[in-house]
Amino acid sequence: MPRVLSLYLPTWPTDRLRRKLGDTAPPADVPFALKGSDGRRRVITAIDEFARANGIYIGMPVAKAESLFADLVIMDADLRGDEVGLEKLAIWALRLYSPIVATDTPDGLVLDIQGAAHLYGGEAGLISDVIARLADLGITAYAALADTWGAAHALARFGQKTTRIVEPGGQSDALLKLPIAALRLPAEMMPDLLLLGLDTIGELAAKPRAPLTQSFGPKLFRRVDQAFGRLAEPIEPVESPELISVQRIFAEPIGAPETLEKYTRRLTDMICDRMEEAGLGSRRLDLHYTRVDNRIETIFVATAKPVRDPKRLGRLLCDKIETVDPGWGVDKMTLTAAFVEPLVPKQVVAQYSAPPRPDVEELWDTITNRYGRESLYRAVSVATDIPERAVKRTSPTSTEVGSKRNASYRRPQRIYRRPEPILALAALPDHPPRAFTWRGQRYSVLCADGPERVRGEWWRNDNEKGKVRDYFILEVDNGERFWAFRAGDGQHEGTGSLKWYLHGKFD
Repeated sequence: MPRVLSLYLPTWPTDRLRRKLGDTAPPADVPFALKGSDGRRRVITAIDEFARANGIYIGMPVAKAESLFADLVIMDADLRGDEVGLEKLAIWALRLYSPIVATDTPDGLVLDIQGAAHLYGGEAGLISDVIARLADLGITAYAALADTWGAAHALARFGQKTTRIVEPGGQSDALLKLPIAALRLPAEMMPDLLLLGLDTIGELAAKPRAPLTQSFGPKLFRRVDQAFGRLAEPIEPVESPELISVQRIFAEPIGAPETLEKYTRRLTDMICDRMEEAGLGSRRLDLHYTRVDNRIETIFVATAKPVRDPKRLGRLLCDKIETVDPGWGVDKMTLTAAFVEPLVPKQVVAQYSAPPRPDVEELWDTITNRYGRESLYRAVSVATDIPERAVKRTSPTSTEVGSKRNASYRRPQRIYRRPEPILALAALPDHPPRAFTWRGQRYSVLCADGPERVRGEWWRNDNEKGKVRDYFILEVDNGERFWAFRAGDGQHEGTGSLKWYLHGKFD
């Protein structure tokens, strides 16, 4: 079952024009709109968030908007430019997030993220990442994830939430109360449907089909069935002409796993030859299996560094063939190098007698593609006194060595992700606890070492200005050693709460 992500970009035309105009664009505190023609009428076709907040809406006659809002800036819409820009944005999403991305004109994108979400820590992580990246580009986005394109499209635009994730199989309940305008029906249908008293999708879905189909045609309930998942709606992915791609079309559909594997390896050989001619290596390969029912099954593999070895890439792709549902057969296969980089020769050994260094990159790629990007990383030390910031994750292929500043500090082998509160009995201001209670168990302290004072990093966060922690190493009666701290210096009120926390344990 696909998982379809719909991205609604309500201010896409105005955002794009602002970036194009640069310094000559209207100020951000002035309502901005674009105009176009609706038959013989001149109407507002796009608005920014400030114009929306002032009561301007898409479809409003231009004359009315000009008469009501004296400071409104109106420019001519560039529909063709918006379409081209949206296609470029789709290619951007294709490279970063999913091998199946299409434009959802005039103001959105649609992505099939089945099998891709684990690379970002799950569906919520992928959505957060794409919304944050679009915000960095100056683009406002609303996102909805569901099993069908129709449901995701409707919830992104009418769900009244910035982000909406519908659990698999739950789109029916999510759609019932939405207005029928969410079904992507032709504009000429809407007045007559509203005249019949059909305000929501649930009301429309409950009506007898024959009379309405006779009056409005088959498209009415086709949209309903597509949204509820009763009828397939294929996503035709955007194609970038500059991407290296190879294709195989079959006279008769294929579906046996061994046959799919055979042609997967052949396509891998072909695309590696193409990349060798261009002096490139692949960082991500997308393989589309187009079925006879026009549904596209997709697998993709990503590598830590550019790779052009057909055996290695073929093995990674074939490991995922078991996730492909060929249905009644596959009649076309397309393999695309979605992300490539120059591939330079790499020295393996320094001299004939020296053994070659083990190549662990293939192992990294196998683990990452099987379990996700977050499952494999290197820990690198950071120049900071705050213990929870002293280590960060980085790519296993990173050459970063980290800071040696904290090498001489006494730190426990196990540091808790968040300090855990404890009840401690201690004299102020510099004495360690005599006893403490943690997770319901009481410990008596036999000996202690400290305090080690750590000051807040005020340049990172204003709330840490003047804050201190006093850390102690505590050895308890059963021989265990803990690392605890008191928030505050025990004398000045603004330095901390004077509460005690357990932050780590020595093995």
